[in-house]
This record gives sequence, C-alpha cells and structure tokens, in this order.
Amino acid sequence: MAPAPPPAASFSLAEVQRRLADGACWVRCGVRLYDLTGFVRHHPGGEQLLRARAGQDVSADLDGPPHRHSDNARRWLEQYYVGDLQGDPQGSVENGAVTSASTQKTDPAMEPKLKAVDWDKDLVDWQKPLLWQVGHLGEKYDEWVHQPVTRPIRLFHSDLVEALSKTVWYSVPIIWVPLMLYLSWSYYRTLAQGNVRLFTSFTTEYSVAMPESMFPGLFMLGLLLWSLVEYLIHRFLFHMKPPNDSYYLIVLHFILHGQHHKAPFDESRLVFPPVPASLVIAFFYVFLRLILPEAVGGTVFAGGLLGYVIYDMIHYYLHFGSPHKGSYLYNLKAHHVKHHFAHQQSGFGISTKFWDHFFHTLILEEPHPKIQ
Repeated sequence: MAPAPPPAASFSLAEVQRRLADGACWVRCGVRLYDLTGFVRHHPGGEQLLRARAGQDVSADLDGPPHRHSDNARRWLEQYYVGDLQGDPQGSVENGAVTSASTQKTDPAMEPKLKAVDWDKDLVDWQKPLLWQVGHLGEKYDEWVHQPVTRPIRLFHSDLVEALSKTVWYSVPIIWVPLMLYLSWSYYRTLAQGNVRLFTSFTTEYSVAMPESMFPGLFMLGLLLWSLVEYLIHRFLFHMKPPNDSYYLIVLHFILHGQHHKAPFDESRLVFPPVPASLVIAFFYVFLRLILPEAVGGTVFAGGLLGYVIYDMIHYYLHFGSPHKGSYLYNLKAHHVKHHFAHQQSGFGISTKFWDHFFHTLILEEPHPKIQ
C-alpha cells in the first residue's frame, strides 16, 4: 500500500471516491480527512461498523452528548489525519459514490441510494436521555436498535442514576474477585469439618457425604453452570423481541441489552455496573442457598461468580482488545462481531461457543469464493 499523503494535502471528492472504491476506509470530520484503513484491517471488532461509516462525516458522533471519552476519541482520530477535503464540505463520499449537498437535492438518480429514515437523527433526540424515548419507537425499535452508532449515549435524566448505570472494566475484578476468594476459603473450611451431607432434606438414609475433596468439582460445576446461565440470559432475555405496542417492555429491553447493541463501543457500559450486578448476584446466592446445603451451594456460587468475572472481562476484551490472529480469543472476537453486526439472533455465547454448538445457534463460517 502506498504511504499516506503528507499532512495538509488536499483531496477532491473524486480522489476520495477513488480511494474508497479501492477498499480504503476514509472518514471525515468537517473538511479534515482520516484514513482508518490500517486500523480496520487489524481490529475485526470495529471493521464492519467503520466500513459502514466510510466516506461519512463523523463530527456528529464526536460532538454528541458530553462524555468523558469525546476528547480521547478526537485525539485518537488525529493520528490518522491525511489532509483536507476540497470543495463542498457539506457533501459526503459514501460506498464509492460521490455526493454533495447540491447533488443530493437536485439529482433524482441519487434518491434510491438514500435511507428512507435517518435512524440516528429523526427518531431520537441525542441531546436528551434515550431511555424514555425508545418506548415510543414501536415497530421501528427493533431495526433502530440494531443500527449501531459510535457516539456515547445517555440513558437517565438523573446524574446519580446515570453514574450508577456505568462503570470502568476493572471495577468487576476489584469488587467480585475478593468476595469469590473469601467464599471459597470459607466454604472449603466448612466442607473440611466433614459434617456436610447432601439430600438430608429428603432422606437421611441415602444422604451423601460432601468432604473437602468435593470442593474442586463443586467449584467447576459453578463455572460450567455460569456459562449456561450466560447463554440463556443472553438468548432469551437480552434478545427477546418486545411487542411493538409495549412501551415498557421496549424500555426494559433497551436498558438490559438494547443500549449495548446501539452503542457497542461505549466502554463505560460494557461490563455490568456494581449496583445492579449486586442485586442479580444476591438473587443467585439466595437461590442456591435455598436448594442446597450452605457449603455446597456456596461453593457452586463461588465458581459461578468467577465465571461471571471471566465473562465480563472477556466481553470487554472482545470489544477493545487486539487478540493474536488464530488464537482462541481472536475466534471469539470474530464470532462476537458477527453477532453484533450481522447475526443478532445467533452466536449468544460470549466466553465460550460451547452452548451455541449444543443448542445449534452457532454462527456458521461463510465460505470464501476461490480466486482463480
């Protein structure tokens, strides 16, 4: 590939069109042009989204609601600056076709190429919290929520509630790993006392002793069960399709998972925030304590808690990490990218594809045509 043009070079719309037709991924911010071709080739998590924005002005994405990452995004983008766009700055170069503000208004041949609805600007007000707006989208919600944007989003009017709905990725291991270690140590000591038996609520004659040697097996059972819970929640709760006429179910879906598909690169919403996570984790702990002896249920819970931490860390890495090509995480990332941008009703596993294999929801590899 030819070296990037020197800074402050000027490009006509026709020149940019030619580069896009050759497979380059250029975007612009006002008249400033940026070449993201190298980035998308080495980051499969962003390729489909960035390809969809090739030739477009991304100023609105960067100038959206105030967000602590907006300045970082601009600084990141500047490293790909190649020059300025000549001519009409209100035009755009999309999918290899040159358009300008004047041709978009006067050339009827361009009309079929334009979207019937501008999903980002016509249906919601990005300057206001989205949560109470999405319920009014009705039948348009499902298509709108799967049109991803790169801008950060705000959900709530209250600054406090909004802050509680976001978190940094490292809050997950900082909060939950110490609890997992404490529970593991505590319940191992209980099992080591030798007086824990299973099924005593049903029968004493056939109850099963649970010595400390059972701890690793119970812990691994918790890990396995979490991977199943992860799959089931993602498939049947997060990807339920709310009825078009149900305002509150649409709102519920958006806050649970729809907002993640709408803004998949908002890193403040990629892992489960501690406050709502505490409620869900407490539910699973109480549930296991009710159906199993304390030490048995607690050990299974500790394994499941580690599974949750691994899941959230992998999920974050799949969005922002750069795994080595051919590695396990690289294949997981490619799988998750397809789930986000092409196959939303399959590929529900995050930390493993095992349950997708088991339940036949695996995203199949698309055959590549042979080049003669």
